[in-house]
Amino acid sequence: MPIGVWKNYYARKRFIQTAISYIGTSYLWGGDDPSGFDCSGLVVESLKSVGLLKEYEDFTADSLYRRFKFFEIEKPKKGALVFYFKNDYAFHVGICLDKYFYISAIGGNRKSVSIEDSNKQNAFVKIRPIDSNIHKITYLDLFLIS
Repeated sequence: MPIGVWKNYYARKRFIQTAISYIGTSYLWGGDDPSGFDCSGLVVESLKSVGLLKEYEDFTADSLYRRFKFFEIEKPKKGALVFYFKNDYAFHVGICLDKYFYISAIGGNRKSVSIEDSNKQNAFVKIRPIDSNIHKITYLDLFLIS
């Protein structure tokens, strides 16, 4: 197997392991570190762990989608990003674990500004089924080899 393939395989694996290591972390609106994440904060932190984003970079779900939209794939794949849309705006992002489930910081909203708020709302990093019945979904695979 070529070196680039191995490098991407291990980067994808580490990316997923990083996200999984945060299961149970509280959801905090605008959170982008292990003290609390929102959906894009978890993805950005995991992307930084494999060098796909710089330490100083920060994104919303929509700005992540717009930056990487040229990596779109048709079906969910382990390590791909899953974006949920209202109209043409990506309002939620997570990381596919397989074709059925994804991991994300979920359950909170703009009022989730403290650990107490998150606990009341049962909002934290967790694994959920991919649900394409309510909103449009798009998948991006940032580990594609060109």
